[in-house]
Amino acid sequence: MLSELYGPRTVVTFVEGPKFCPGADNHPIGRAAILGNESHRSGNHRLRHARSSTILANIPLTTCVLSHAVQTAHLTVEPPPVSQSRVPLWQIVVLLGVLAWLYAPVLTHLVGQWSHDPNYSHGFFVPAFSFFVIWSERDRLRKLPLEASWSGLLVLAFALIVLTAGVLGAELFLSRFSFLLAIAGLVVLIYGWNHFRAVFFPWAFLLFMIPIPAIVFNQITFPLQLLASRAAAHTLPWLGVPVLREGNIIQLPAMALEVAEACSGIRSLMSLTTLAIIYGYLLETRTPIRVLLALASVPIAVIANSLRIIGTGLLVQYWDPDKAQGFFHTFSGWLIFVVSLVLLFLLHRALQVFWNKGGARA
Repeated sequence: MLSELYGPRTVVTFVEGPKFCPGADNHPIGRAAILGNESHRSGNHRLRHARSSTILANIPLTTCVLSHAVQTAHLTVEPPPVSQSRVPLWQIVVLLGVLAWLYAPVLTHLVGQWSHDPNYSHGFFVPAFSFFVIWSERDRLRKLPLEASWSGLLVLAFALIVLTAGVLGAELFLSRFSFLLAIAGLVVLIYGWNHFRAVFFPWAFLLFMIPIPAIVFNQITFPLQLLASRAAAHTLPWLGVPVLREGNIIQLPAMALEVAEACSGIRSLMSLTTLAIIYGYLLETRTPIRVLLALASVPIAVIANSLRIIGTGLLVQYWDPDKAQGFFHTFSGWLIFVVSLVLLFLLHRALQVFWNKGGARA
């Protein structure tokens, strides 16, 4: 078994096992008190006495095989230096100041939308979780070499182009997405591409804090309304409630039940997808299961929202139509979200059992 100690310029190899020359004399080579068989020195170079705890750097010795190796004092071990390149601090400060000035209106409007739009109230948790992921990986990130890349300036330039297009075109999504591009450019410029690859997941997760474009939102919302309406219209008759569906309006004997945009499930869909990714990261280590949990959040949210509409129809038919509005409508939203989390947990347990059985068979 070989173990190598890297000194300033000398490599000393210790050999554990049979002795090469059992009868050979051992000679001290300095205050480090390393004893070695002089008959196994490399070449014709003789060992010099060291004046400190490290072997002298000017010993022209490549490798010395030592039998009976003994070390009674500390031997300084210096790892090979890591090349690092840094961007001057004043340039970073100036760049951060310019970006803060450019993106202050964008971020202010974004936080305001988190506060006032219930569809995106989960936005506050997204940057907090990304910061948590980076903080938990801080030890691994410190070990990566700093390799500042000027290609980060190209990413920053592209981010500013996207920002300009978003401002001139009054497209909020482009303006906000350009902020993520600016973050990526800063990371590459200051730390290098290796660091960006290491933090790609928390960076990409920040996409969930940006509201999707209105045109995409509308294209998703209405199909969800129709899907929930159809599910309720097909289920309620089996529970003794006659219905007549016209688009997203369900005609009940007591009243008409409209599946509005707020009842489409888009809110719970985005929130549940965000939480499914967080849940998978914290409680699961296998990437395939994490991906399946994130994908499964979509049908789980649709099923849970359909159950909410079915429950509302039962309440209208068998209790009081007035009870289906106000407090119950709000409370049912929270209740169904809890049901969604329970379904996500049960799915996770089922995937774990299936995965473990598959691994045992293999």
